[in-house]
Amino acid sequence: MATRPLASALLFSKTPRAPSSSGSHHSPPSPLVRRLQTLTRALASSSSQAMASAPAPKKVLVPVANGTEPMEAVITIDVLRRAGADVSVASVEPGSATVAAAWGVKLAADALLADIADAEFDLISLPGGMPGSSTFRDCKLLENMVNKHVEKGKLYAAICAAPAMALGTWGLLNGLKATCYPSFMDKLPSEVHAVESRVQIDGKCVTSRGPGTAMEYSVVLVEQLYGKEKAEEVAGPMVMRPQHGVEFSMKELNTTSWNVGETPNILVPIANGSEEMEATMIIDILRRAKANVVVASLEDKLEVVASRKVKMVADVLLDDALKQQYDLILLPGGLGGAEAYSKSDKLMGLIKKQAEANKLYGAICASPAIALEPHGLLKGKKATSYPAMWSKLADQSECKNRVVVDGNLITSQGPGTSMEFSLAIVEKLFGRERAVELAKTMVFM
Repeated sequence: MATRPLASALLFSKTPRAPSSSGSHHSPPSPLVRRLQTLTRALASSSSQAMASAPAPKKVLVPVANGTEPMEAVITIDVLRRAGADVSVASVEPGSATVAAAWGVKLAADALLADIADAEFDLISLPGGMPGSSTFRDCKLLENMVNKHVEKGKLYAAICAAPAMALGTWGLLNGLKATCYPSFMDKLPSEVHAVESRVQIDGKCVTSRGPGTAMEYSVVLVEQLYGKEKAEEVAGPMVMRPQHGVEFSMKELNTTSWNVGETPNILVPIANGSEEMEATMIIDILRRAKANVVVASLEDKLEVVASRKVKMVADVLLDDALKQQYDLILLPGGLGGAEAYSKSDKLMGLIKKQAEANKLYGAICASPAIALEPHGLLKGKKATSYPAMWSKLADQSECKNRVVVDGNLITSQGPGTSMEFSLAIVEKLFGRERAVELAKTMVFM
């Protein structure tokens, strides 16, 4: 049963009344009643003042289009929502809220851009990707919105191809220091001071280089909106890299070959509450590496609402996904998602068969502790998980490693280790050379 706030409870409770000598006459309120009435008024006044003084959440627009780089969009949305921002994800595709982002990732926007054209925002952030960035460039409605936003002296930002293709083309980087995806640097107008920073701030403009800098970029946006303290508060729980741009590594025990061919079949289940950054990075990076990745929904429909309310659209429902065999099964984290995996007899049964056949499986963040450990899938294995859940692991001896590979099992810590986790999988499947090449392509290193 829901409990009322104290002020509300007092307003609606029956106060003691002194007995009257006749049906029409009432005695004055007793001292107790007067005290209760005074307290009620004080609490109501205090509550009203608190509501009036509470700052409205910062409003952010993140447009998306067919061909948008999903990591850049999802990481930005997720991180800003962690900071408390009210993020509107708007499709610039006419009449379609669902966009086919790059690498076969499907996202459902919150609204069509046309439906929120008159809204005011504190920040507009453009993800990159092609042809998403050129679609932004050619969208007159978006151009007008961003121009008006900039004229009001508000914060604006872009990453990857979008600084050159959209902001640069619109003349919004003229006279500023800016960066973008390395192969688009020559497309920045001559009026722009091009720099190779991972994230560049100049006045009210923030630009960045690519998927591998998206988390740094997003934390900088939090700092620009809310200040350094809030940025640190958001960054800490994400387990971000202590040094950006350096080579990635993994802790490997019981080394085994993961040679499953050039096009491994990989299952990535998602559910309501899955961590969208982790899921998106795993799917995106493994598809870049040419793996066949099947995204399966544990819900009764393809669309799932992830932990930070990003709407992801799976390829198939779990029942359909179960009709084929997989070389590797990977569980993203997110507490709600991990709990859904653990409760799914079909999914856990599939992973148990995978483990018994000595085939490959893995998990990140909450999922090693919430989904794998209770089902005996970490027995005799070294693993890690989200730091707050290390205590749930029977063997915590390798927990402090960001990525742990033990034979046919791979585990990792959280959103900030997702790229390392995905690249370690690429390395095990295809070799170090391909993993490093991919890391450089994404500007991760």
